[in-house]
Amino acid sequence: MLIFISMISVQGSASIAKHLFPVLGPEAMTAWRLFFSAIMLIFIFKPWRKSMTKQALKYIFLYGISIGCMNLAFYNAIARVPLGVAVAIELTGPIMVAMCSSRKLLDFIWLIVAIVGLSMLLPLYQVSDNLDPIGLLFALLAGSGWACYILFGRKASTLYGASSVAVGSVIATCFLFPISILQSGSTMFSLELLPLVFVVSLLASAIPYGLDMIALPRLPAQTFSTLMSLSPVFAALSGLVVLHEQLTTNQWLAIIFIIISSIGTVLTMSRSVKIKLVEPNPENK
Repeated sequence: MLIFISMISVQGSASIAKHLFPVLGPEAMTAWRLFFSAIMLIFIFKPWRKSMTKQALKYIFLYGISIGCMNLAFYNAIARVPLGVAVAIELTGPIMVAMCSSRKLLDFIWLIVAIVGLSMLLPLYQVSDNLDPIGLLFALLAGSGWACYILFGRKASTLYGASSVAVGSVIATCFLFPISILQSGSTMFSLELLPLVFVVSLLASAIPYGLDMIALPRLPAQTFSTLMSLSPVFAALSGLVVLHEQLTTNQWLAIIFIIISSIGTVLTMSRSVKIKLVEPNPENK
């Protein structure tokens, strides 16, 4: 139940963020969200208590850039395509990471299922259900960012522990703030909007992160990953309720294919996986 509430919180934050795009734009929204998230995570993990090696700094820097790119691409994606579609496409990033270590035939069957779902959303031969091609490209970039986030985050957490997410968020904020200022100018400093941005940050990071910390010790890694595979459903429902985004039958079917691929990949993992607690996906994002 806590994981379900966590996913609802994350996807609800994305819906609220999308409401602010006409004023702030995806760039400023991403920068402010990461700024507030970084402050919360710094107070939670207190990274100044730990010394950092040069090798750890290298991977934390790459991890931070991955966080920034993933969030920026995701917000640019949901500004152009329905939330459920963007989250489903983004989910292919972790699927591909899992597939890279796969050796069993069944794992490649799940890969084919994911490709079928993806092909139903992408305009490979013609415009797919009138989805914005630029938005779909941003969703793919968000998935690639999520893959890098997993790879670099795993290495960073091994070298520096959970505090990596706090330092990585600071790096992502420093990377994105100049871009957002160039894009939005003085609008992003509107005092009327900042409370709403803080609420988005709370729903996207602090609340789900706290819920995950309570739930993870009580759940097997496979159960947690399987539940997280349902994120596109919660995203689509959030988009429907909050944003009134209607998905076509073809889009729902494509999302189901990608979810099946994700769950299948998790359930047929050849080795047990320990969960590394890092900042949830933007959507975690």
